[in-house]
Amino acid sequence: MTSFDTTRTHYGTSASRSGGLFAQLTAAFVSWNETRKTAQALSNLTDRELADIGLNRGDIMNVAQNDFIR
Repeated sequence: MTSFDTTRTHYGTSASRSGGLFAQLTAAFVSWNETRKTAQALSNLTDRELADIGLNRGDIMNVAQNDFIR
């Protein structure tokens, strides 16, 4: 009689590790790019427009990095 084990997992294979690394790198790039685009858009606003939304130039990077607390 032959048995077949279906509970075996493949932890730590090189394919899964490289896929995980690629996913992390992609997520880091997407996050960096979103921060860059947000900072650029806010930087293009005038001081008056920033004041209208309750911000000043010093707040731009905190807002772009989602670290802004008011």
